[in-house]
Amino acid sequence: MHFDVHGLTHTDARTIILSSGLGGSGSYWTPQIEALSRDFRVITYDHRGTGKTGGEVPEAGGIAAMADDVLEIALELGLERFDFMGHALGGLVGLDIALRRPDLIGQLILVNAWSKADAQSGRCFDVRIELLERSGVEMFVKAQPLFLYPAVWMSENPDRMAADEAHGVAHFQGKTNVLRRISALRAFDIDDKLSEIAAHTLVVATHDDLLVPYTRSIRLAEGLPHAELALTNFGAHAVNIVEPEEFNRTILRFLSDARPEIR
Repeated sequence: MHFDVHGLTHTDARTIILSSGLGGSGSYWTPQIEALSRDFRVITYDHRGTGKTGGEVPEAGGIAAMADDVLEIALELGLERFDFMGHALGGLVGLDIALRRPDLIGQLILVNAWSKADAQSGRCFDVRIELLERSGVEMFVKAQPLFLYPAVWMSENPDRMAADEAHGVAHFQGKTNVLRRISALRAFDIDDKLSEIAAHTLVVATHDDLLVPYTRSIRLAEGLPHAELALTNFGAHAVNIVEPEEFNRTILRFLSDARPEIR
C-alpha cells in the first residue's frame, strides 16, 4: 500500500487517515491537507488498484478487503488509535473498521456515505458502467464530473475540468478494478448494524448530491448512536473540493471537540 504522511511528524502526534471514494487517489484530499496538517499527522493513501499502490482489486472481499488495506497501513505506522475521514466509498471503509475494530477508531467523519446503497446511486452506477463498457474509458472519465460537482461550479472551472479529464484518462485504474469497486459499493449493507458503532461521528452531506441522496446521510446520523449531521445546500458529491473552506472549518470544529473515549 502506498501512503503519504503530511503535517506533524512525531510518532505520538494525533493521526487522521483520509480515504477517498471510487477514484481511490490520496490526492483527492489536497484541499484538506494543509488545514489538517497544523494539528495532525495526516495520512493519505492510494487504494489498492489505483495510483502508486496499483495492482488489482480482489474479486472477493468487498469493502472489508479495502478496510484491511487501511489496517495494514495502521500496523506499519504502529497506530493504536486514529481518527478517520472517508468520502463515499472511503466512508464505507471507515464504517467497516469501526464495526470490526472499534478500539482503533477515535473520531469518524463520513462524507456523502451510506449504510446501504440507494436506488438512485444504483441508477448512476448503471449509467457509468454502460459508458465504460460501450463507450470506453474516455467517455467514462468525461462523465465523471457530472456525478461529482454542481453544474455552475463545472461551468466556472473549465480548465480544472479539462485537466482532471486528461489526468483521469492517463491514470485510469482499469475496467476490472472499477467494476469490482462498484460491485463492492453495491453489496455493502450494514443498515441493521449502525447501532453497534460507538465512534463519535460527523456525517457530512449536501442537498444537491446527484450520486448519493442526502437522505442516506440522515439515515446514518439517526442510526449511529453518537453522530451529528452537517447538511448544507451546495457542494454536491465532492463538497470538500467545491466548498473547501467551509468544509475544513466544519471538520476541524468536530475534531477539536474533545470527547470522552467510548468503550
